[in-house]
Amino acid sequence: MAGSWDGSQSDDSSHFERGVDHIYEAFICPLTKEVMHDPVTLENGRTFEREAIEKWFKECRDSGKPLSCPITSQELSSADVSPSIALRNTIEEWRSRNDAAKLDIARQALFLGNAEEDILQALMHVRQICRNIRSSRHGMRNTQLIRMVVDMLKSTSHRVRYKALQTLQVVVEGDDESKAILAEGDTVRTLVKFLSQEPSKGGEAAVSLLLELSKSEALCEKIGSINGALILLVGLTSSNSVNVSIVEKADRTLENMERSEEIVRQMASYGRLQPLLSKLLEGSPETKLSMASFLGELPLNNDVKVLVAQTVGSALVDLMRSGDMPQREAALGALNKISSFEGSAKVLINIGILSPLIKDLFYVGPNQLPIRLKEVSATILANIVNIGYDFDKVSVGAAHQTLLSEDIVENLLYLISNTGPSIQCKLLEVLVGLTSCPKTVVNVVSAIKTSGAIISLVQFVEVRENDDLRLASIKLLHNLSPLLSEELATALRGTVGQLGSLVAIISEKTPITEEQAAAAGLLAELPERDLGLTQELFGVGAFEKIISKVIGIRQGEIKGIRQRFERTFLEGLVRILARITFAFNKETRAITFCCEYNVASLFIHLLQSNGQDNIQMVSAMALENLSLESKNLTRIPDLPPPNYCGSIFSCMSKPHVVTGLCKIHQGICSLRETFCLVEGQAVEKLVALLDHENVKVVEAALAALSSLLEDGLDVEKGVKIIDEAEGIRHILNVLIENRNERLRRRAVWVVERILRIEEIAREVAEEPNCSAALVDAFQNADYRTRQDAEKALRHIDKIPNFSGIFPNMA
Repeated sequence: MAGSWDGSQSDDSSHFERGVDHIYEAFICPLTKEVMHDPVTLENGRTFEREAIEKWFKECRDSGKPLSCPITSQELSSADVSPSIALRNTIEEWRSRNDAAKLDIARQALFLGNAEEDILQALMHVRQICRNIRSSRHGMRNTQLIRMVVDMLKSTSHRVRYKALQTLQVVVEGDDESKAILAEGDTVRTLVKFLSQEPSKGGEAAVSLLLELSKSEALCEKIGSINGALILLVGLTSSNSVNVSIVEKADRTLENMERSEEIVRQMASYGRLQPLLSKLLEGSPETKLSMASFLGELPLNNDVKVLVAQTVGSALVDLMRSGDMPQREAALGALNKISSFEGSAKVLINIGILSPLIKDLFYVGPNQLPIRLKEVSATILANIVNIGYDFDKVSVGAAHQTLLSEDIVENLLYLISNTGPSIQCKLLEVLVGLTSCPKTVVNVVSAIKTSGAIISLVQFVEVRENDDLRLASIKLLHNLSPLLSEELATALRGTVGQLGSLVAIISEKTPITEEQAAAAGLLAELPERDLGLTQELFGVGAFEKIISKVIGIRQGEIKGIRQRFERTFLEGLVRILARITFAFNKETRAITFCCEYNVASLFIHLLQSNGQDNIQMVSAMALENLSLESKNLTRIPDLPPPNYCGSIFSCMSKPHVVTGLCKIHQGICSLRETFCLVEGQAVEKLVALLDHENVKVVEAALAALSSLLEDGLDVEKGVKIIDEAEGIRHILNVLIENRNERLRRRAVWVVERILRIEEIAREVAEEPNCSAALVDAFQNADYRTRQDAEKALRHIDKIPNFSGIFPNMA
């Protein structure tokens, strides 16, 4: 028999088969051309299927035509029909005989070794029997026969497997007993396998059969227990398959299976989260507890966290407010999960999570949260606070208090001092979030000063057994350090252990971590001229370790876990190292260290740290300090007495000429030993920074260059060296641009020194912009700058030299 690839044949085939009676013409309805189930006779003796003739009569009435016989067109006086009981009984007997014969044929043919066409014919007979005579389906409850059909699923033929699936679909439709027989053994597992391994038609047939089975609540558990069943079905519902029917049937199958809470949880694990959320919203208290608890354990991507917050965030906050401790615990677990992303955290803020969180943390009394749950509350609060929201506008308590209210911050500080390490860590993270913004850190600083909490906060630096707690404390102190540098220096100066702990963290040999970057940043913010702190840093060997780290980073031997940690760490290290150059007057170890480690050379190299403005600025500042010390370190050679030709001709003696002396310091200089910028060829690099976009970098570079023009040095030679580096034009441009008052003060001072050179003064006198800048400084700057501007204007003959404009002032 011919057919398509899937073995499709007409299930209505009525050709002669051995053991099967012919269909008598009297059995066929003239309208449907099919064997009748409920034959009725008209008044003219013609017989039809009841449903078909009633439809015909309706069409006659609807069209306004008289009732008539559809075969003879004879008009009828009435639509009354008489049931043909005898014919119906005869047809039922005929059908029963034929069904039995066909079932016998099927039993004989349903063996895998038989011809494919015989198997397909047998499967067609089974489908035909079940479709045509629904009441005979009990005949299919024969376990052996159903198993014989199931065995056809093992066939190597796609056509046979496909038709077996279709047949089983018809066999079990609406019959729970047949479904139970079918589900015995590994049949359901086979159907699940077909979801991914069969061609499109076979896959759709497998989904259709699973959909039918899922209508039985008992079998839902069976399907859900098959490894891979849920993940495949969920995958089908989320696919972009062109076969819309498969997607729709897979979705309906899963909907049927949602009656089981266990399956709902499994679905959520595979990304089908909506059933779980629905049960959390609409289920019984026990179901809500179960769903919330599972949600707290479920891995969620960021987009899903936002969806969950939008869908059940309010319900979770309501559970958190309830008096039932298990529900509160489950809600807190779920909120902890979804609060860790900025988008979902903002949703939670908008639905009012902060007030109950704060209440749970601070409340002491009946039904208060145990410490382990207060820790979860603190974790949620830390998650939310660290997204950088404007918490100054969000009320969290009575009298419009916000998280930044002094009472709230002081309560947080009190809890930190009176709880265990785990919750302390989370509360410190809350404060880290509140101090990460310059706008909000002021409020926290005020509360810390009021409560005197700085000492207790510093103590956490020494924690050894809890890395997270130590990290949170160092990050907090780093955030506070710009506004509490004096207080932190005092606290650390009195406790060598804590200072040593910070240095130990910085010197660890791991890849650069966030903790190391924060520790370096904290120490870098402490007052650079605090001699006592510098001496203690010498005492713990800090500077040797720091310079080793800087060199390692510069040479690429030390890397960071993240690039931003590496950049922040290096900046902090350079700033700490630079504080040595502020201690030359009172700490002899500072000069010794700088000579031994050739610190000046390192800072000159760091001038070229493009893209790291602070490192360039700090390096230039350090070089200024080093250069100012050069004149004290330069060794002036001892000259022998002049050679005399005779006492009579002593006036003709010649002085000794010493070669190799520094042009500026008139002695023996080197970069390592005397920090001489000229010997270190630093002038060109400093001049290059005068065009920097960052005004602080320009100011530091100009200050370093000005150290070559100080009193006591050969200013003329200093100007010449700067000129050879093409620095004069850049310095004049800095003056003309007048970017801020500090920079103008420094530029006027340097320009006045430069204009002492007559040749340069003549050239500058012809430049109106430079003259105008000096006149503006003379008229509008501070007193000392106006004095320097006056001198400069005299050099270019803009002010007469015979009169002083300003009286001498002490």
